[in-house]
Amino acid sequence: MKKYVAEFIGTAVLVTLGCGTAMLVGCDAAAGGGYILTALAFGLVIVGMAYSIGNISGCHINPAVSLGVLMSGGMSVKDFVGYVVSQCLGALAGAGVLAVIFTTGSVTDMTGGFGSNGLAGVNGSVVSGLIVEIVLTFVFVLTILGVTDKKANHGSFAGIVIGLTLTLVHILGIGLTGTSVNPARSFGPALVAAFTGNTAPIACLWVFIVGPLVGAALAAVVYKALSSEK
Repeated sequence: MKKYVAEFIGTAVLVTLGCGTAMLVGCDAAAGGGYILTALAFGLVIVGMAYSIGNISGCHINPAVSLGVLMSGGMSVKDFVGYVVSQCLGALAGAGVLAVIFTTGSVTDMTGGFGSNGLAGVNGSVVSGLIVEIVLTFVFVLTILGVTDKKANHGSFAGIVIGLTLTLVHILGIGLTGTSVNPARSFGPALVAAFTGNTAPIACLWVFIVGPLVGAALAAVVYKALSSEK
């Protein structure tokens, strides 16, 4: 149960600070600064959580990461289900906190949807959105599997490498899909946005569930093949 609580907290923090930063500074391509601040926010949350709850749950805080670990033999199906449920509830809680802050505090949401993901950057193309999320998640999860592999012996640097990689994929992905690479991170804000009357994010939510899961599965298969001693 402690592992599930840790995943709930970690995902709530990710959504609150990551999506909250995006809501506050915006993601205007012309300005550019919002891109970097948002990318850094998501990456730094991973670094912070990796060194706080990493020793309890492994700090997945992402169903796609949990799927990659499951397919690599690093966790049981029971734990996988528990992790995913905890992550989704945590994302919903984080988005709820943002709703309170930005609604009752009359703060302008520069993203228009609680930092939820969308397809505006790819001109509404579902195919392009799926490709972006599959590729970015593949890179992210492949990095995680490699840096946490016991044979790699990266030790205390793993959290920093993973955080920097998440920052990297955000720098490219924010202008295209808002960068999900995390179904839970997309689920929470989209659902809260729908509750407040903005149903656009929920309409394309499936892209940000399917894409990251496919990317994670591919990463697990590729890493297993590359790291095999046979």
